[in-house]
Formats: sequence, C-alpha cells, structure tokens
Amino acid sequence: MAIFLTEGSKVLVQGITGAEGGKHTRRMLASGTNIVAGVTPGKGGQSVDADGREIPVFGSVGDAVAATGADVSVVFVPPRFTKGAVYEAIDAGVPLVIVITEGVPIHDTADFFAYAQSKGTSRIIGPNCPGLISPGKSNAGIIPGTITQAGRIGLVSKSGTLTYQMMYELRDLGFSSAVGIGGDPVIGTTHIDCLAAFEADPDTDVIVMIGEIGGDAEERAAAYIKDNVTKPVIGYVAGFTAPEGKTMGHAGAIVSGSSGTAQAKKEALEAVGVKVGKTPSETARLVREILTRA
Repeated sequence: MAIFLTEGSKVLVQGITGAEGGKHTRRMLASGTNIVAGVTPGKGGQSVDADGREIPVFGSVGDAVAATGADVSVVFVPPRFTKGAVYEAIDAGVPLVIVITEGVPIHDTADFFAYAQSKGTSRIIGPNCPGLISPGKSNAGIIPGTITQAGRIGLVSKSGTLTYQMMYELRDLGFSSAVGIGGDPVIGTTHIDCLAAFEADPDTDVIVMIGEIGGDAEERAAAYIKDNVTKPVIGYVAGFTAPEGKTMGHAGAIVSGSSGTAQAKKEALEAVGVKVGKTPSETARLVREILTRA
C-alpha cells in the first residue's frame, strides 16, 4: 500500500505546456507515474511529446477529468494563477490536488483551502512543496524518483531538501510513501494528516517526521502522536542555529521569543516518546536502529 498516491492514480498536470510543467512531466513519467492528461487554458486539443509519449492537452480540468478519469492534479502554474487553477481542480472533483508553486500569496492559499474544505471532495498538498512519491508506484511533483526504493518507512516533511536527504540516507531500506507538505504558514495537508494515514497503512512500520522552526505544527503533532499513533515515530527539527526573529528559508520559518524554536519543538516531541535526531544523519541512524530491532 501507500498513502494518497498509488499505482492506480491517474495524474494530470496543470501547466504542462510551461517549462517547469513539461520538464517534471518527463521526470514523473520516468518514475512510472500514470500521467493521463495536461491542462493549459486555450491549448485544448494539442498534445505534448514527453520523451516519445503523447500526452493530450485539455483547455480545462473538467474536460480532462471527463475524458480521462484523472484523480490527481499536479499544479505547475505561476503564483498569480494558482488560486484559479486550484479552484478549477476542486470544482472538477479531483480528489488530490498537489500545488508545487512557490510564492503563492497566503490569502490565496487560505481561500482555496477553505473552498476545498467547504466542498469536502479534494485533499490539497502544498503549496510550495515537492509533492509526494510512493516509490515503485507513482511520483507526483518534483521529488527525484531515483534516490530511493519501495520500503516500509513513511516520511512527512516540511522541507523539500530534507525530504530528499532523508530518502537518500535510507535508500537501502526504502519508503512506503514520502510526502513533502510545504513550509508556508498556511498549507493544505499537515503533519497530523500524514501521521494518521501512515498509522492506518499496514505497509508502514516506522514514521519519520521532519519539521522546522516557526509556528506550532510540530507541537500539535506531538499531542496527536500521544493520543493516536502506536507506530514508532522519529523526528528531526531544522533550525537549531536560526537567529531569533529572522525568517529562514520558508515563509513559515520565523521564531518569536521562545515560540516556535527548534528546542521547544524537540522537547514537545520527546515528551511523547518521539526520538529526535540532532542532524539528518543521526535521525536516519535512529530509524535504522528501530527497523533492525524489528
């Protein structure tokens, strides 16, 4: 099994005719993703040659879903068009909408996430995220498909770069799914959503949770783990050396006083039995110890 994305997923790419959409369409296809359509307004009826495979382009998500049965959309459109693109996917009833775009205005994200919740039919991942991969099954986003293999580790991470590093460090053990949820202050799918899904997945034996400074998402995840997660969870929190009051990397990674510090998050996680590595490599070692004992 895997969470959210499986070998049966039918993927469409919004913005497939753009440079980024086209490039990553080819990379996703190379990972075995079943890409059934692209969407670019005004270019319906055309097609995109993706390394010898012709992907049909539709003028709207509704048309693409009606013609192909697509149930996943990966959004590669500029920030100013992202809200409209996500609304379109929600209105078409796409169950999983993965928003790769960086720099989406926070009020736009809050708007389309609230709209998704009101409809109750679409899960949003992102924005400003690398997407997710279920190795050997499907890859939706920009995660390199060659750095790991299928296995029994579940990974949820705010950071795209640390997602890649952890997958590479544990490449010999492999992953059931790895989900990059994004680091903006407002995101769709959270650590808690992924923790719940991995807890329910019979093919996930251990969960790795990567957080970073800013906000209280990791503290809320710790409270959820205490009451709801029985599988071992290993954590890592990026940003121990970040200066107070300075935004670091992601828009959500800002610390004010003691709130949102890496140390506070580490303590909250350790208080509920989560082992927290001081570095990504130490975190990977902790995972190995658990799987070796098992």
